[in-house]
Amino acid sequence: MLNDIYQSLDPVAFSLGPLVVRWYGIAYVLGFICAGLVLYFTAKRWKVRVDVDAALTIVLCVIIGILVGGRLGYCLVYGDGYYFSHPLEVFALSNGGMSFHGGLVGAFLVGIVAAKMTHIPYMTIADLAVIGAPLGLFFGRCANFVNGELWGAVTDLPWGVVFGGSAGVMPRHPSQLYEALLEGLVIFVVLFVLSRKCPPRPRGTFLGLFLVMYGVFRFAIEFVRQPDAQMGYLWGNWLTMGMVLSVPLVIAGVIILVYAFKTRKPQQGLPEEVVD
Repeated sequence: MLNDIYQSLDPVAFSLGPLVVRWYGIAYVLGFICAGLVLYFTAKRWKVRVDVDAALTIVLCVIIGILVGGRLGYCLVYGDGYYFSHPLEVFALSNGGMSFHGGLVGAFLVGIVAAKMTHIPYMTIADLAVIGAPLGLFFGRCANFVNGELWGAVTDLPWGVVFGGSAGVMPRHPSQLYEALLEGLVIFVVLFVLSRKCPPRPRGTFLGLFLVMYGVFRFAIEFVRQPDAQMGYLWGNWLTMGMVLSVPLVIAGVIILVYAFKTRKPQQGLPEEVVD
């Protein structure tokens, strides 16, 4: 049984002299590569013009937005004032600390830049990007499990996992794997299956669905996920910051879906004059 076994996976994938490669870094690389490939080939299937240069521009902008937004989001929301006293620690990425919600905001903001640079409508870029994004979430949550971080609450269920260290020796929910399954694989399968329809669904459909599904899944998993030690529960013994930040995502997703199906704007790619 899993609750009789310590999670003792090594966060370091391999080392070459002074170079240390961690599974968390590999997860980010795999996530960005997979999301970029899904974006490019989905655009081709939709017959939406997105050439290689435009696809690389979008992916590069998203990478910057996720890394900067994710780090700043964590420091501002989950740092509990520590980073205001130690501002240089914001740049200590090797110490960990990334926020999905911050990364999402960062990606949305740089999406505006990507839309202007590529001349592709913002909502089309967002729709294409979020179809492959759950694969990045899947790899990232698996890396969280390998790192033995973001574990769940104590449980007596047969699949409870003993993480050791600051998690103690009591079996806990492997909430990282719950998130990998729901926020990663389930959302990806739903969006990918819907993306097979040609002509594609109205602009904004996939973004709206992604936000609703992620918000609902994250809110539900927070019931069995241990809140960050420096934050604790915000109210009673159940409300967490993750829940609070997920509610606006669901609301925004519903609004975007209503907008998408009222306007029914078609997906569009590169204008003819900028296509070779």
